[in-house]
Amino acid sequence: MARAWLLVLALGVVVGGMATVHAEEKKVMGGKVFELRTYYVHPGRMPALEKRFTDHTIALLTKYGMKLSGFWKPTDPAKSEEVLVYLVEHASREAADKSWAEFRKDPEWIAARDASEKDGKIVNKVEVQWWAATPYSTIK
Repeated sequence: MARAWLLVLALGVVVGGMATVHAEEKKVMGGKVFELRTYYVHPGRMPALEKRFTDHTIALLTKYGMKLSGFWKPTDPAKSEEVLVYLVEHASREAADKSWAEFRKDPEWIAARDASEKDGKIVNKVEVQWWAATPYSTIK
């Protein structure tokens, strides 16, 4: 009988611990998130990508509630023509999904994308990473 109670107690601790971890994950996942996007550009197409961002994309991303925190390129001259990284702030992961869905079907975006790619595709590959701010981060 004592073993049965120990087993019940142990299961209670494990389930309670899992609930706490799940609550913490939900808190992080449900709160503000940062999306780090890395674009790998086809040779010679960086000027077209930068023009598309400055002339169209930045305004459209902002229109759909995305806060752009910064854009970066490598300091190496050759790599700076191949890679562009930017950080997008979203109220939540769900908000990000909604914003991207609306952005992708926007007629202005579709027209700008198609026009900018008349001389060939610009982006070879996109990598996306999702991040949550730490309590000690200056960006929250």
